[in-house]
Amino acid sequence: MSKRILITGGTGFIGHVLCRELLARDYELTVFSRQPAETVKSSCGRVEAIRDLQQLRSHPGYDAVINLAGEGIADKRWSESRKQELRDSRIGVTETLVEVIRSWDQAPNVVVSGSAVGFYGDQGSATVTESTSPNDEFTHRLCRDWENAAKPLGDDGVRLCFSRTGVVAGPDGGFLERMLLPFKLGLGGRLGSGTQYMPWVHRDDVVSALIWMMENPDASGPYNVVSPNPVTNAEFTRSLGRVLHRPTLFPAPAPVLKVALGEMARLLLTGQRAIPEKLVSQQFQFRYPDLDQALTQSVAPGAAGQKG
Repeated sequence: MSKRILITGGTGFIGHVLCRELLARDYELTVFSRQPAETVKSSCGRVEAIRDLQQLRSHPGYDAVINLAGEGIADKRWSESRKQELRDSRIGVTETLVEVIRSWDQAPNVVVSGSAVGFYGDQGSATVTESTSPNDEFTHRLCRDWENAAKPLGDDGVRLCFSRTGVVAGPDGGFLERMLLPFKLGLGGRLGSGTQYMPWVHRDDVVSALIWMMENPDASGPYNVVSPNPVTNAEFTRSLGRVLHRPTLFPAPAPVLKVALGEMARLLLTGQRAIPEKLVSQQFQFRYPDLDQALTQSVAPGAAGQKG
């Protein structure tokens, strides 16, 4: 199996854990990041750090590439300039990556490229598999164009996988970190009606799925990287309250969220009842299929230092 891997987005919430897991498996890693090399190595471990993909033009090549680069979609309100930043950080970086890969002496065996279940747009309560037709809205167009930017490599004969990732839970970061303080203070509650689905997944399962896609020669195309047990926002809220032993009596009304967040409120008020149909059919094993178990691990003291 391939041993030399290029990773973009390696210092992110998922990426830095992925890097450390790959190093534990004796892979050699090069990480593309805008951050200083010292910061990258502190976060990721014993890796080669580069700040410009053009440094790799006419490179001998890597055995595999995992492309996770992208600004946090919920980090800032969606102004037109912010939407363009989100596109540039995903689509622009992927287009550059493809150009650089095509300059290599040898193409990689596999490229695993990031995406999200936002690809499908709002799907209400319908069950969403990898073959579900999308609802045309901003998140769909963002993910569609992100995936399309990588597809020329598939035309070149590279095995190509897309990780359509859900809402990722894990210690010390991600969306859960923002929710913990109000919930710990007893001020948590459902968002809007609470009937919208949250296609959640534990970070350890995302990391395992990315490695599984890379190592499994039969894996190709899009994969919903989500728990096999999707829940509504109201169910998620009750689960987090149970885990933290706090009440969840303070809902955030939809009109308030729309005023506060504008179009970005759709991230919180709509969703997908997505299931990992392809992963399950190909015998991928989830470590955290149960939400209470996943949240308990995510909020446990010292959990960030644990592997699973």
